[in-house]
Amino acid sequence: MTSEDLHRRKAEITAVLFDKDGTLLDFDATWGPVYRQAASIAARDEPSDTERFLLASGLDPATGKPAAGSLLAAGNTEEIAEAWIAGGASFGLEELTAKLDRLFIDRMHDSEPLPGIREAVDTLRARNYTLGVASSDSEAAIRAFLAGTGLEPRFSFVTGYDTGHGPKPEPGMVHGFSAAIDLPASRIAVIGDNMHDIDMARAAGAGLTIGVLTGTSRREDLEPHADIVLESAADLPGFLIG
Repeated sequence: MTSEDLHRRKAEITAVLFDKDGTLLDFDATWGPVYRQAASIAARDEPSDTERFLLASGLDPATGKPAAGSLLAAGNTEEIAEAWIAGGASFGLEELTAKLDRLFIDRMHDSEPLPGIREAVDTLRARNYTLGVASSDSEAAIRAFLAGTGLEPRFSFVTGYDTGHGPKPEPGMVHGFSAAIDLPASRIAVIGDNMHDIDMARAAGAGLTIGVLTGTSRREDLEPHADIVLESAADLPGFLIG
């Protein structure tokens, strides 16, 4: 995309759909401990199975963090539960998914946004951008995060993997936002930290696809596919408005 094309498309954007984990909140600080607890639940507290489930779903043993594009980095609760059951967890899918969702929702109540996010969100709202959140987490967990941080009034739309718009990287979450705010996808920017977000935006025909480096992906993972890669979503007002 040429700089002229980028400038033109920026000027057409009037709404932003944010990913949550790694975009609005600190992925490692939030999910590192909770994924270990989740795997322990799936393993019924058997340490060797806990470790095996984590490694099989994308935990990098060298860093202790989920690898970019892995199930832990981008999957939803049901997909994680399904993988752990396939790996030997002695639960039914519905039961384990419900247990994990409860754990994840509880964790969201005391999660904090990344530095500069509050200010960025307030700036965008003051400039009349309509804001939404689309996450592979459950809708209840997203709402718990927004309520706990006081950000909820700034967002006009929330969708999780279980809301009914389909999971990432399918286009349904963007289409749901588009329909809810009566705005074509071409007027929406999608911002996220992994390829599920970028692929979702592309599939939906979003006006801009924006990667950030505050989550699980590196610049070289995102730059060939996103229209632009920012250090953080805190930089979004400067990019869109500046």
